Amino acid sequence: MGLRDLLYSAYGRRLERALDSDALPRHVGIILDGNRRWAKAFGAPSSHGHRAGADKVVEVMEWCADEGIEVVTLYLLSTDNLSRPAEELEPLIEIVEDAVARVAARRRWRIHPVGSLELLPDASAARLRELAETTAGITSGVVNVAIGYGGRQEIAAAVRSLLLEHAERGTTLEELAEVLDVEHIAAHLYTKGQPDPDLVIRTSGEQRLSGFLLWQSAHSEFFFTEVLWPDFRKVDFLRALRAYAARERRFGA
Repeated sequence: MGLRDLLYSAYGRRLERALDSDALPRHVGIILDGNRRWAKAFGAPSSHGHRAGADKVVEVMEWCADEGIEVVTLYLLSTDNLSRPAEELEPLIEIVEDAVARVAARRRWRIHPVGSLELLPDASAARLRELAETTAGITSGVVNVAIGYGGRQEIAAAVRSLLLEHAERGTTLEELAEVLDVEHIAAHLYTKGQPDPDLVIRTSGEQRLSGFLLWQSAHSEFFFTEVLWPDFRKVDFLRALRAYAARERRFGA
């Protein structure tokens, strides 16, 4: 370990000691961005960056466990990503599957896929469902793996599910329109029953949501960092937690 690593390690320990456990987020959403740019900087193919990003996923989940975070949502593959060329998309999906399997193997997190799994190859969708089933009994924490996910698609799916539910009950559209409120839609989201994300972190310097948890992030705090995802360090994660803890959340009041 070099001097720089020793300094960062000492700084990280100081940051961690200063964190107030009562002021930490319950639910953290992470937009994992920058894998391809990281690979390009090394003159390597995109798959090299995606593999490095997958390794970081496993590492970051350990940090979340260390800080007692209950829910983590990882934006691993968007619906827009599914339009990438097959020569990049196919290995990317396999790498994502492997990352989720490695998290599941730690037996710390219940795996909850969120997204349109029907858009994925059948074998990939089946494997993700199997990982969800094999971790279903874990109560220490849940990780939402957003794969084939789009925020607009989620809201549309929630409304569709709500309408079908009430159609089965015999509720007319007029009757539903009279009572419809936000809680009715929230009850049909992929994350139903979970707290909304308190903190959303995005790496790589981009400052936008890119369709991530559009409904759930209405009152979230955001932390943007220039660091590319494979280079994301524990001190970067702790800085995000520190920034969150220092903010006064008013929820519009």
